[in-house]
Amino acid sequence: MKIGDLAEETDTSVRLLRYYEEQGLLASHRLAGCHRRYDADAPAVVRRIRALLDAGLPTRTIRDLLPCVRQDGTVALCRLDTLEQHLRGLDDRISALQDTRAALADLVTAARAEGA
Repeated sequence: MKIGDLAEETDTSVRLLRYYEEQGLLASHRLAGCHRRYDADAPAVVRRIRALLDAGLPTRTIRDLLPCVRQDGTVALCRLDTLEQHLRGLDDRISALQDTRAALADLVTAARAEGA
């Protein structure tokens, strides 16, 4: 499969597919003239990469996770600890944002009270 065909099938830009390859997430074979060719399973791999990116995972983590991602997109137990670690980090950031929001809301309330 050519890179343009893969881009069209997965609704992913050619530039992004090259980036995935550069990051070690997607493999291609080079033909004469340095044209990239991808295996038949490349669209599924790209969809898995996109799903993991949508879950907020960085590419370095995705590179480690991909061998443990099943065909249906679920992650095998071999990397559950990595997912749990990222989930805890997200929970911590949400908590910090809630604290920041509360502090800002207090400032807004105090400013309105002074203006009244």
